[in-house]
Amino acid sequence: MEYTVQVRMNDKLFLRDPESSELGRRIVRQSIMLIADIGFEEMTFRKLADRISTKEASIYRYFENKHRLLVYLIAWYWQWLEYQVIFHTNNLTDPREKLDRILKILLLKNLSPPTFSLGADNIDVSALHIIVIREASKAYLTHHVTEDNRQQLFKPYKDLCGRLASIILEYRPDYPYARSRASSIIETAHYQAYFMQYLPSLTDFGGQPEGLPTGEDRLLEFLRHLLFSSLDAPIQ
Repeated sequence: MEYTVQVRMNDKLFLRDPESSELGRRIVRQSIMLIADIGFEEMTFRKLADRISTKEASIYRYFENKHRLLVYLIAWYWQWLEYQVIFHTNNLTDPREKLDRILKILLLKNLSPPTFSLGADNIDVSALHIIVIREASKAYLTHHVTEDNRQQLFKPYKDLCGRLASIILEYRPDYPYARSRASSIIETAHYQAYFMQYLPSLTDFGGQPEGLPTGEDRLLEFLRHLLFSSLDAPIQ
């Protein structure tokens, strides 16, 4: 079963709402595939225009530049991920079980239906997940981060971290670092996934012989250890 959830994106991210037209939707969906294929640095509006058989100027009617397009895509993903968290923890009462479920969601591991489409037709979430792992930090590691933050461009990420932090506090109400732990566990999940694929000497999750846990399974166990060992430890 699939549910369509309409979410209003921050209108500071675009010049014209891409979900308002067929061309806009193609720009968003094909930019995901292009960035996943060649990377954000190599992606240009000219290449995207060639891919969707339109003029480069047409894309500039929707997005001021490719950085705003990247922030749009990353923000879309964080909202989609928060919906997954809401749905897949809604029937759980044990906060430890909720946190364990969220760790799996961060890795898109064993994610059962329903899925959520935030637009008129589906976005390739697997490809977007790859972009988030590789490129998400580029959305805010900029000289204009303060101005972008003032315009609330990062609110979806903050909302996701805030939701995770609230569940951490359900598990341990006196834990003083809930937001820091929430954001760090999300970043760790993505950085370690990136290292596992491209810089394996920075992880312990390289390829395993047949019959042993996969790198992704070991990464999940590491995230569990990182989260619960800190939550269960005495506060000095």
